[in-house]
Amino acid sequence: MSSDREITRLRQAYKGYRQDPAVQMQWDGNNRGNRAIVRERQAAIEDILKASGMVPLTGRKILDVGCGTGSILANFQKLGAAPQDLYGVDLIPENIAEAKRRYPKIGFQCANAEKLDFPDGHFDLVVLFIVFTSILDDGVAKGMADEIQRVIKPGGGAILWHDFRYNNPFNTHVRGMTRQRIDKFFPDFKSDLRTITLLPPLSRRLGPLTDLLYPVLAAIPALRTHYFGLLEISKNTKGD
Repeated sequence: MSSDREITRLRQAYKGYRQDPAVQMQWDGNNRGNRAIVRERQAAIEDILKASGMVPLTGRKILDVGCGTGSILANFQKLGAAPQDLYGVDLIPENIAEAKRRYPKIGFQCANAEKLDFPDGHFDLVVLFIVFTSILDDGVAKGMADEIQRVIKPGGGAILWHDFRYNNPFNTHVRGMTRQRIDKFFPDFKSDLRTITLLPPLSRRLGPLTDLLYPVLAAIPALRTHYFGLLEISKNTKGD
């Protein structure tokens, strides 16, 4: 089955990332450019959720698909989310084991998002950060998108989106998620997206000048590599 092949490919690709010292060095948390990217993203999360009226997140159920080791999901507690309302799924068992170790009060599962073990309309917010760019099989992507829509509350739920909009010529395991591709997989959602994130290879080279140069360079639209924003499910979507 194409799904099985794609899942195997994804797991092998991420295993390769974990075992490649060059890749690990690229995302070194001590790099000033990487820290600037994370700060910008966190500020954008807070701004958009406040503007949407979701903050405080008290009582809201949140699912992070492709949650990695859980740090992004855990940060929603700073905006009022309770740990028992936070759930994360990831394909990589090592990621889930580390997430459970770091955040034992949050619910983590090793799972394929084509089949989520949650009821219909269960979540107020689904987080999709650097997920669909890694899926090269459109059938798998469509299955995931349909399952994600199933578990979002109809007429009020939303997707928080952050993903590459450009192809990476040095990584054949990913492809950019254009607005057209996003609309293809989530046709029942209204998107409110903007571009953020200064080209990471450039960000990482700014060194001591990062605080000065990052905002200047990030103001150039062509250098912003990701789409960020909310996909909100239409109130008249069939089935609500």
